[in-house]
Amino acid sequence: MKQAIVVNASLKLPKGKLASQVAQASVAAFLEASEEAKQAWLENGMPKVVLKGSGEADLMRLQDLAKERNIPAELVRDAGKTVVPEGTVTCLGLGPASEDEIDELTGELKLL
Repeated sequence: MKQAIVVNASLKLPKGKLASQVAQASVAAFLEASEEAKQAWLENGMPKVVLKGSGEADLMRLQDLAKERNIPAELVRDAGKTVVPEGTVTCLGLGPASEDEIDELTGELKLL
C-alpha cells in the first residue's frame, strides 16, 4: 500500500507552500479511501511518494484515470490567500492503494 502526491510543478511553489499543499492532498485522498485501505496503509507505515506533474491538465487526467480504477483521488484547489489565485490546482493525492496500482498510474512521473 502507498500514496502518491502529484504536484503541479508548473507553479514553482515556495517550499513552505508546497509542503502545505502536499500534506493537504495526502489527508484528502486518505479520507476518500476505504476503511480497509486506510488501515492497511497505516499499518504499513504510511508510505508515500511526491511526484512532478507537468501542469493542471496532467493532474486532472490522472484524477480521471484514478477514479476509473477506483483509486482514491483528490485534487487540491488553493484558497488563494497567499501565493496563487483562488481555485488554482496545486496537487493531486492518490491512494492509499496497492503499490502496483499507484505505480501503474504514475510510473512515468519523476520524483519531486
